[in-house]
Amino acid sequence: MTTTPTTEFISDAQTTEEKFLRQIMVRSQMKSFAADPLIMSRADGVHYWDVNGKQYLDGLSGIYVVSVGHNNRRVIEAIKQQFDTMTFSPVMHGTNPLAVQLANKLVEVAPDDMGAAKFFSGGSETTEAAIKMARQYHRLKGNASKFKIIGRYHSWHGSTMGSLSAGGLKSRRAVNEPLATGFLHVFPPTCYRCPFDKQYPDCGLTCASLVNDVIDLEDPETVAAVIVEPIGHTGGIIDPPEEYLPLLREYCDRHDVLLIFDEIITGVGRTGQMFAAQTFGVTPDLLCLGKGLSGGYAPIAALLCRKHIAETFWGDPESNPGFVEGHTFEGNPISSAAGLATLSEILERDLCANVRTQGERLRAGFESLKKHGIIGDIRGKGLMQCIELVKDPETKEQFDPPIGQAIGKRALENGLISRFDPHWIALGPPLTVTGEQIDEMVAILDQSITDVLNGSN
Repeated sequence: MTTTPTTEFISDAQTTEEKFLRQIMVRSQMKSFAADPLIMSRADGVHYWDVNGKQYLDGLSGIYVVSVGHNNRRVIEAIKQQFDTMTFSPVMHGTNPLAVQLANKLVEVAPDDMGAAKFFSGGSETTEAAIKMARQYHRLKGNASKFKIIGRYHSWHGSTMGSLSAGGLKSRRAVNEPLATGFLHVFPPTCYRCPFDKQYPDCGLTCASLVNDVIDLEDPETVAAVIVEPIGHTGGIIDPPEEYLPLLREYCDRHDVLLIFDEIITGVGRTGQMFAAQTFGVTPDLLCLGKGLSGGYAPIAALLCRKHIAETFWGDPESNPGFVEGHTFEGNPISSAAGLATLSEILERDLCANVRTQGERLRAGFESLKKHGIIGDIRGKGLMQCIELVKDPETKEQFDPPIGQAIGKRALENGLISRFDPHWIALGPPLTVTGEQIDEMVAILDQSITDVLNGSN
């Protein structure tokens, strides 16, 4: 029996009912989500409100997306103006002025030697395209045998088959196997829990030299690229030693291997510079952007490439097809308007300086939480930092069972959105956050840790 559709929609209040939630699939386990659904209906500045009217501090910028704050009038007005002009341009035949303007602005603010930008709808598309660009670049240079991609364990580069294969997050890989071939993985620079049982700085940077060893063992003539997040997110905000990324740059140059930085999270001001590449002083060959590029006001992501790579795709049309990659909403004028306005906000308000200031305040706040006796390590830069939770800071013994999720969920009940895993909790608020708001976030975490340790319900 079929029902006749009506012209009416369910109300906001009804969206929490299981019978309506069964019609949507979200990122959470559905049965668990339906038992206690979180459905946001409004946002402003650094706050959310759910459909029941409860207020939350956005300690995660949505998911590292809302770079210039919720309800930012400059971005909203830019989008409104573009809606009145053109909402879609024929991507198979060309582009639009705003996409060209955004590409030029990105090249202007990017690390030295970046020469061009290619646009996408999200981060997964962008990292997937970076893999394709690396392989196509080598093919155009006469090195078609260079196809292998080296990623890192515990990393996450996206949900498409190529980006998922490049990533090393076991839980995400396992449910999608078999994955694509041609991908290798090495250990990340997890100094706090070194897989080689060494101590920085007397470790010889084995985590970096291993990349060089793998390239050698696989044969440099078969390796196209190395892909890393400058600060690894899913592994627990893995902040590398200062020598690590320069060494990767050296090894890649030695073997004619491209270095890809996945800055989907770290890019656009998150680390206190416009790009983490600038924070670490290393220029990659390909740089992936997403999330915060439009501040969450419209879907857009970008792949930046160095000048010599961009030039490789400009050639005789008879023998050079250009970069063979395209998506329906690439460089969409609405999204490009959002991107331009977001960059203007960051640059004109010098939000990178605010990130550095508030990042120091966040670090001090995290240090204060050591009074609980369960903080083993504090990692990250700018407004992307985490605390690792341990039963014994001296031995680094972990809690069994872990308490990270319990603390994160308690913080949510207390009005703070954070990123929580079994053994660590991270904060990444909007770049516009104030010192008082940082203090409030830390205070909620403080209380939430106390609640969990005391067994409060």
